[in-house]
Amino acid sequence: MAAKKKKNLNPSRTAADNRKARHLYFIEEEYEAGIVLTGTEIKSLRGGEANIKESYAEEQNGELWLVNAHIPEFAHGNRFNHSPRRPRKLLMHRREINRLAGAVQRGGMTLVALKIYFTERGRAKVLIGLGKGKKLHDKRETEKQRDWSRQKARLMKDHG
Repeated sequence: MAAKKKKNLNPSRTAADNRKARHLYFIEEEYEAGIVLTGTEIKSLRGGEANIKESYAEEQNGELWLVNAHIPEFAHGNRFNHSPRRPRKLLMHRREINRLAGAVQRGGMTLVALKIYFTERGRAKVLIGLGKGKKLHDKRETEKQRDWSRQKARLMKDHG
C-alpha cells in the first residue's frame, strides 16, 4: 500500500509544527494518524501552544504512541487537567503499524512527528514522517542546495 497523500492543509488550522525535523532527517514517507486526546488537551491545542520539536512515535505492544509531545495544561482545566508530556496513543490501521514497526527495527529509521493539525471536521491529526537521520555533511549539503536555489531564483527574477 502506498503512503497516504498529504492533504492541502489550511495553515490557520495547524496546532503544532516541527520545522526542524526536515533539517535533521531524510523524510521518506509521511503518514496521517489520529490521536487520542482528553478534552483539556483539545482545548489547549486549539490555542496553538503545543510543542512537538522533540517528539517521536514508537511501537509498544502492537500500538503506536506519540512520545515527548508537550501540550500545555489548559488554563481553565481545574482538577481534570492533563499531564503535559504524557504519551498519547496514535490511531492507525494494524497493517500500517506493523509496516512502520518493521521499518524502524530493520532499517534504523525513526518515526518523527512533523505536524499536529485539525481536519475540516475538527478532528486532531498527526502527520508522522518515516525518516533516517542526517549526518553533519548531509545537513551542510542540504543547506548549500537551499542557498543555491534561492540565489538562482534571485538571478532569474533580476535578469528576467
